[in-house]
Amino acid sequence: MNILVWIETKDQQIVKSTLSALSAANQFTGDHPITAALINATNIEDCSNYGANKILSLQVPAFQNSPEQVSYVLSQIAEPYDTILMVATALGRDVAPRLAAQYNAALIVDVTSLKNEDSKIMVTHPVFAGKAIQTLSTTASKRVISIRPKAFILQPNQKNAEVETITIDLPTLKTKVLETRYVATERPLLSEADIVVSGGRGLKSAEHFKLIEDLADTLHAAVGASRAVVDAGWRPHEEQVGQTGKTVSPSLYFAIAISGAVQHLAGMTNSKTIVAINSDPQAPIFKVADYGIIGDAFEIVPKLIEELKK
Repeated sequence: MNILVWIETKDQQIVKSTLSALSAANQFTGDHPITAALINATNIEDCSNYGANKILSLQVPAFQNSPEQVSYVLSQIAEPYDTILMVATALGRDVAPRLAAQYNAALIVDVTSLKNEDSKIMVTHPVFAGKAIQTLSTTASKRVISIRPKAFILQPNQKNAEVETITIDLPTLKTKVLETRYVATERPLLSEADIVVSGGRGLKSAEHFKLIEDLADTLHAAVGASRAVVDAGWRPHEEQVGQTGKTVSPSLYFAIAISGAVQHLAGMTNSKTIVAINSDPQAPIFKVADYGIIGDAFEIVPKLIEELKK
């Protein structure tokens, strides 16, 4: 097995959560060479800290980080590899099927575990909004696999990686990026945060979401929201946690005034510890919570903040 791992970059810096694809690659038994590929990255040495035997530093002039551009660049170096791994970020979910189609390769997405047995690769994949876990196997000679963000713990695995620099010129492609807008925030990114505090429709209004922000700031956490809250216009879509939003796997997840609809559970049940606060004792969120508090969030959260600040 010859493995290529694409590590995502943003503003020439590694998106740290995507280094977990290297930890996933190291789950395979046997001595399999692992090559990390990065586009216009300045901190490539991080890859050797997490198990890459070789690093391809891809220098691409006029690169705009669009799915079409990433797919083209990877296609220029992916031919020798039978297994291509990446993290299923928003960008990764777009790049993986493009590469698979180009190489007529098997495509397996949103993987939460993997292993190899002889020539067969076996993976698990959540289905039906996380209500069931599907086990898949493939003997395809080439496969593209995307892993669920934070499904694999980032494990230090120091190796003396060889570095090769390759310059790739982009042709005229069908799409181009006209504008990129960044949301300024001092909080951690939702998809990478170790602690997430999410609020739901039970908060009654957008103004009451300050309660969620105050708790998040106290814990140095990211802010999340349920789909109902986003649909109501209380919070932006980039904060939505769920099947049609972001999938998060933090060490600690607060679900405050969130009933626990299937759509929301699909995006957060992989959290290590879940704390639910809801006034309805029959709320489905309590079925997945490690700790549950039945009561009024408007009374409980301020007291929680007060205790945390002591």
